Amino acid sequence: MRHITTHDAPATGLRGIGDTSWHTRGACHGMDVEDADAVFFPLPRDHEAIAEAKELCGWCPVRRDCLDFALENVLNEGVWGGLTEAERRLLHDGLPQRLDYRRVTAFFQGRDVHLTEAERQVVIEHAYVRGWRPDRLAATLQISHKHARDLLRQAANKVFDRDRSYGVPRPKKKRKKTTPAASSRRCCGTSRWGSSCACAPPAPPPTD
Repeated sequence: MRHITTHDAPATGLRGIGDTSWHTRGACHGMDVEDADAVFFPLPRDHEAIAEAKELCGWCPVRRDCLDFALENVLNEGVWGGLTEAERRLLHDGLPQRLDYRRVTAFFQGRDVHLTEAERQVVIEHAYVRGWRPDRLAATLQISHKHARDLLRQAANKVFDRDRSYGVPRPKKKRKKTTPAASSRRCCGTSRWGSSCACAPPAPPPTD
């Protein structure tokens, strides 16, 4: 089963879905609610307030966690992670195609991290290759047993089609290196033009 982090979880490389521990390490932590609302939720053309918010975010140690939190929870308003709503729009639109293998690895290590559709598909394919049963995949992804069975069947068909198209890679056999002995070396004796071969020993000098 996956481990769901809480607000008491220690700092890690990837923020869990239920992890809010990064809040207390933020540069904005402890600010008055009204002041924070005025600074981080300015009007679109209030450049002075936007610059003030970005200045605070610039030296915040959890700026990336803040940005991921806004993207994963579809928070379209305000300044999050040092980016305004307009600056985050492309990131919001491209989030379903994000493929971060750190998250896939963390998922198999038991972390309850956010997965995009692309990352979720990689998890399903790796689960099939690892020999997961439908009940295990269902409990991990929190889906029905029938849905997990269908996903594993689709992954099996995808792997089968890939192997049929590109073939199954076979391990290369290591060839033993053989060095011929000096005594076993053969000489042709003559070259193709009838003269002595270069590998033959030189002829003795003529005697008078």
